[in-house]
Amino acid sequence: MALKLVNLGFHPFTLTPPCSSSKPRQCSFVFRCSQVEQISIAESEYSLIEAILGTQGRGRSSSPNQLNAIERAIQVLERLGGVPDPTNSNLIEGRWQLVFTTRPGTASPIQRTFVGVDFFSVFQEISLRTNDPRVGNIVSFSDAIGELKVEAAASIEDGKRILFRFDRAAFSFKFLPFKVPYPVPFKLLGDEAKGWLDTTYLSHSGNLRISKGNKGTTFVLQKQTEPRQRLLTAISSGKGVKEAIDELISLKKNTGEEPELEEGEWQMIWNSQSVTDSWLENAANGLMGKQIIGKNGQIKFLVDILLGLKFSMTGNFVKIGSKMYEVTMDDAAIIGGAFGLPLNMENKFVLELLFSDKKVRISRGYNEVLFVHIRSDSLR
Repeated sequence: MALKLVNLGFHPFTLTPPCSSSKPRQCSFVFRCSQVEQISIAESEYSLIEAILGTQGRGRSSSPNQLNAIERAIQVLERLGGVPDPTNSNLIEGRWQLVFTTRPGTASPIQRTFVGVDFFSVFQEISLRTNDPRVGNIVSFSDAIGELKVEAAASIEDGKRILFRFDRAAFSFKFLPFKVPYPVPFKLLGDEAKGWLDTTYLSHSGNLRISKGNKGTTFVLQKQTEPRQRLLTAISSGKGVKEAIDELISLKKNTGEEPELEEGEWQMIWNSQSVTDSWLENAANGLMGKQIIGKNGQIKFLVDILLGLKFSMTGNFVKIGSKMYEVTMDDAAIIGGAFGLPLNMENKFVLELLFSDKKVRISRGYNEVLFVHIRSDSLR
């Protein structure tokens, strides 16, 4: 049975009328247009990263609204244009982390297996300016275990297309002093071992790349991910979460901005306390489900139970100091459709808001537990 390979395949818009010293107004106009263009590109890159932030499995579990937002942001950047002839730029060289990909039906089984799992980190290495130009797709299992690297001989076809042919692969395990060959018969695969990769956008900073492969898949890659992305990656892998939290809180402190309790729906994705045997106690303490911040100091915990049943607990909060809120939860019920079963429960605690923006929130609440919530209603 033949094995398919991991195919991660993985003009700037300018207004430049002639400029001379005899036409100062025209020169000023060009300068202002350049500034507007730079701002537009920077905002569009930020919009793409914001749209990707919080998607699971690098796009595997994205909602239709999330996918539409990502697609629109990609189209805007491709229309604005980045580095011209990206394959001829030094900026395309190096190690890129895959942060999002679409999944057409033609994606290989290996690609579907590894790329959609948040526990693994996926990278692409591009090295074109050597005597042996290559593209390498890497699945990093963990720092303690090692990685799988599938390599291809590469060549430049034009300003945006790289041709490649896979020719070797191996596991590099930390506990072994040698590489373990990955048993794929490259020579027998024929055209299945070949492919191409178009770079449709390369940022002038060299940190963001959008590429499309010969199987119709779109990839978004970065050389350096930002702190919120690193936190979500740490939560997915289960390693380095507190260090990532400390980094994000420290950066926010340096801005001098005070976080606010933003309205909206917030999904709890991590907390520093293991859940107890009682789901009811976990739900009442906010250790699972959603937290909904409403107007006029209203707050609700909402947990899906099963068969359409939900646990709901409402209350209110009052700001009592810088980043500090007093929360009282006193109205609980099991909800099923239009019916509800009241529960006699009450919970009071002080909530400290450590970090918050439009997407991610870090807080310290009940019993000094640290919480990480991610905005779940931002694309509705």
